[in-house]
Amino acid sequence: MRKNSIKNIRINGEVQKELSRIIRDEVKDPRIHPMTSVMEVEVAPDLKTCKAYISVLGSDEEAKDTIKGLKQAEGFIRRELARTVNLRNTPQIRFLLDQSTEYGVTMSRLIDEIAAKEGRAVAAETDEGFDDEFDEEDFDEEDSEEDFEE
Repeated sequence: MRKNSIKNIRINGEVQKELSRIIRDEVKDPRIHPMTSVMEVEVAPDLKTCKAYISVLGSDEEAKDTIKGLKQAEGFIRRELARTVNLRNTPQIRFLLDQSTEYGVTMSRLIDEIAAKEGRAVAAETDEGFDDEFDEEDFDEEDSEEDFEE
């Protein structure tokens, strides 16, 4: 079975859905932050191992505590996964912290800041070269619409 086969993609999706449910509903460890998401799951083609990428909406300390709590509860989570997902082998789960969401937010913020600075620079340049020949009071909107209709 290839890594990106249809069967493997379906297994990844099913394991991701069940891991999300188990972490949200059944794991009662206080270290696990309530805003924890399973972003992606990669089950090996031989179904022996699984990488679960976890995202935590909170501070770095809360994220580290969540990963520690999940690693402690791995046996319980694996047993629940075996009970709900019918696979030949129940994969051993490795929880990894996924920081792609935080990276995306940071990059978006930087792009917005640069765009705002450039927007102000462009506005300043256009204001300097603007002639006062155009006066808004002289412009009648109704007249211009009539010109276009004819």
